[in-house]
Amino acid sequence: MSTAVIESDKIEARVSRLSAAASRRVIEPDADVPGTVGNGQVIPDELLSVAGLGLDLTPAQRRTLSREEVASIAQAGIRFEAVLEAGFAAQVATAEDLTDPRLTFILHEVGEETRHQRLFQRLVADLEPAAKSPVPFGLVRFGYRRVVHAAIRFPALFYVLVLGGEEIPDLFQKLAADHPATDPFVRDVNRYHRAEEARHLSFARSVYPEIWADAGPVDRFAVKRIAPLMIRDMFAMMVHPGVYEAVGLPPFKTWFRANKSPERVALRHEATRPVLKALIDGGAIRPGRVPRRWRALCGVDRHGAPRTDAAA
Repeated sequence: MSTAVIESDKIEARVSRLSAAASRRVIEPDADVPGTVGNGQVIPDELLSVAGLGLDLTPAQRRTLSREEVASIAQAGIRFEAVLEAGFAAQVATAEDLTDPRLTFILHEVGEETRHQRLFQRLVADLEPAAKSPVPFGLVRFGYRRVVHAAIRFPALFYVLVLGGEEIPDLFQKLAADHPATDPFVRDVNRYHRAEEARHLSFARSVYPEIWADAGPVDRFAVKRIAPLMIRDMFAMMVHPGVYEAVGLPPFKTWFRANKSPERVALRHEATRPVLKALIDGGAIRPGRVPRRWRALCGVDRHGAPRTDAAA
C-alpha cells in the first residue's frame, strides 16, 4: 500500500472522528444559549481596538465603542461564514464520491455555521449598532463576490481563508470570554462559538496536505502571494472605520492608527501565526523560505519563528 493511500486513510479516520464528535452534541443556540446583551460596556477598555492610542474617551463613548466593535465583528462573522458555506457547497456539488467522510464533516460544518450566524444575528440585534461603514456597500458586495468565486475556483486558497476566518475571531473571542469584565451574554456567545470552531480548525488542518498536493500553479501562487494580503484585510476590517465615527472620531484616520498600533499589530501576529503553521505543517510553505508577505503578516522570520520586537 502506498504512503499516499495510508495518509489518506489516516485523514479519513481523523475526519470521521470529528463528524462523530459533531453528532454527539448538536447545540441549538436559540434554546441552549439564552439571554440578551446588557445595557453597559460589553468588552473592557483593554480589548477595544483603540487601546494604546491614548484617546481621552468618556465612559459613554467607551460604552458605545465597545458595542459597535462587537457588532462589527459579529457582522463580519455572518458574512465570512456565508463565504465558507458557498465554498463548501461547491465542493459537495462537484464531488465525485458523495459518501466521502470529508463531505460528511463538511455538511456538519455548514449546519453549525448557519446556527452560528443566527446567534450572531441575535447578538447584533441586541447591540443595535448605529455605525455605518464609509466604504460603499456596492464595493463591499463586489469584494465578497470575488472572494466567493476565488473560493470555488482555488481550493488551496479557500482553505487558507477558512483557517484565517476561524483563527482571527477565535483569538478575539478567547480574550473576551476569559475577561471578567466582558458582558455575560457576549461571553457565552464567544464560548459556544469557540467550542464548535475548534473542530472546524482541526478539519482544515487535517485535510490541507491533500488540498495542497492537488493544487494547481495559480492556486499555489495565490496561497503564497495573495492570501496574506487578504487575511491582513480580513483582520483590519473586523472593526470597520465607521465604528469610530459613531463616537465622534475621524473614521479612516482612527482606523489606520488603530491597525498600526503596537497592541493591534501584536494581536494580528498572534492570530495569524497558527495559519502559517498549518501551511508549514501541510507542506505548502517550507521553513527557511517563508514568503515575505507571510513574514510581514505574522511577524516571523524566514524560518517561521517569531521575530523579536527590535527585529519587527
